[in-house]
Amino acid sequence: MNEVAGESSSPGEQRRKVRRRLSEEQITARRAKRRRIQIGCGVGALAVVGFVGWFGYEGLQAKSNLEKAQNFATTAKDALLAGDTEKARTAAGDADRYAQDAQSSVDSIPWRVAGAIPFLGSPIDSTRQMATVVSGLTEQVLLPAVDAGSAVSPDQLILDGARINLAALREAAPVLESTAAAITDIEAQAQNVDSTYVGVIDEARVDLQEQVSELSSLLNNTALAAQIAPSMLGADGPRSYFVGFQTNAEARGTSGLLGGFAIMRVNDGAVSIDEVSSNRELRTDYEPIDLGPDFARAYGHSRPTQDFRNSNVSSHFPYAGQIWQSMWQQETGERVDGAIATDPVVLSYVLEVVGDVILPDGERITADNVVELTEATAYKRFGDDQAARKTYLETVAKAVVQKLTGSIFNPRAVLEALGRSASEGRLSVWSSNPYEQSVIETTPLGHIVPDDPAPYAGVVINNVGGNKLDYFLKREIEYIAESCEGDTRSTKVIVRLTNDLPPGDYTEYVVGMFDNPVGAPPGTNLTDVGLIATQGSKLKRAAVNGETTFTYQSEERGHPLFNVQTQVHQGGTTEIMYELEEPSIEGTPVVPVQPLLDESSLQLTRSRCE
Repeated sequence: MNEVAGESSSPGEQRRKVRRRLSEEQITARRAKRRRIQIGCGVGALAVVGFVGWFGYEGLQAKSNLEKAQNFATTAKDALLAGDTEKARTAAGDADRYAQDAQSSVDSIPWRVAGAIPFLGSPIDSTRQMATVVSGLTEQVLLPAVDAGSAVSPDQLILDGARINLAALREAAPVLESTAAAITDIEAQAQNVDSTYVGVIDEARVDLQEQVSELSSLLNNTALAAQIAPSMLGADGPRSYFVGFQTNAEARGTSGLLGGFAIMRVNDGAVSIDEVSSNRELRTDYEPIDLGPDFARAYGHSRPTQDFRNSNVSSHFPYAGQIWQSMWQQETGERVDGAIATDPVVLSYVLEVVGDVILPDGERITADNVVELTEATAYKRFGDDQAARKTYLETVAKAVVQKLTGSIFNPRAVLEALGRSASEGRLSVWSSNPYEQSVIETTPLGHIVPDDPAPYAGVVINNVGGNKLDYFLKREIEYIAESCEGDTRSTKVIVRLTNDLPPGDYTEYVVGMFDNPVGAPPGTNLTDVGLIATQGSKLKRAAVNGETTFTYQSEERGHPLFNVQTQVHQGGTTEIMYELEEPSIEGTPVVPVQPLLDESSLQLTRSRCE
């Protein structure tokens, strides 16, 4: 028994031997696992390095290609406007090639993986969005637009400096319509590109948005012109238009008093002007026309369809156009096809391009002096001799018109000046053709009061003193809207008017009043301040300088219209406040600025319902 026991291990010894064998196996396994981990880490590190390298390469490629694509796109647009179609075509092709390369980079696997990482992926995803915008811009817009080059190029649009190329506009109309639709969609994409914390990328985002917006405006305006300009400019037969010269030293709803007029005639793109006259050729007793019960209630007391002096008291220009058409037909038997309104500020913009005009007596009319000469100096120079002053203004108008209807050597600059005028509401157009008018009303040229429920606050000044003090008027307009927690919200519209007439001697015609029911001293601006509010709005209170005041209420194209008459003393400021309850409608309020001579200060506070 002992011998057998000595040859064999005890149970404890056997357990120790088993543990030793297990330990050795575990150590071996652990070593093997560590080696696998090390190998795995090495492979992972190599993968990360490879991913970063790949992503870095794609990122640099995308950045470089995007920059090149945008630069070539700008070159293509500028060449197109300059009439260099061949250069535009080459640049557009280069822009498209680089844009597609950038798109390929941002569509790569590493780019999409990196873009999915929270926060870190913000600039990456923004860049991808921008690449998509640029790719669409070059492929869907620039390349097709080059095919319509003569229509979007001002230098080719005007033939021999004098006649508009209507055939080119009509031929390009289908392409322009499709590119305008495409650029509208692309502009929406550009505006929705996410902002990012990386400054360089965010600056590129803003630059791209501005570039696309500018091109969108150009193509949409040209597409609209291609729809209606040929017929309006006599492609299908002669047309005629009443052109009203507005004197905004005496404010009216569309700008200023109708101080003079001309008849513009067009035939196959050729433009001529005749019948340049002052308002002394017009009467105050025309047969009235019917513009609807709302118009009659709001403005009938001033006899606007009978008296030329009040023919444009409404800020809705189509009313003025129809009234001027009626007046001219009653004067001559001729029914014009539409109406155009302009003012001395527009003349100054155009004279910057076409150059000075010289009057028969040698006086030089320039972009710098035409506004002051026609709206202030003329009243001092001729005093109470109104016939002499109006003859002088006729002479100025004829000289400028003659310059404009001659050869135009810089069509692009002239169109830019007219575009600026339209954007400021200083150039308005109305057509008696319903289809043409429906298109015009979608542009700033229409100068309309929109018939829709969007938030709206149109402040309209009409001079009721019959003087010329609005040359010295300064305006501040403030729209304050509370949050939209219910169906309605409280809003305020505050209008501050300052009479900046300097001390001095002035004629009664400039500082007096045609009618002075309040016995105000000379130099006092007696004004009617109208507020065209959001449809469905209700007036809770109106006040002048803090004191509740009487308000005349009517309607303008479905909008409530609230009018207050007040005085603005020389050197003083008058504040008119409207407290309203208006419907909570989504969108930023439209607050148009009446085109007078001052640069109105406009402030919107908490102005959007989300």
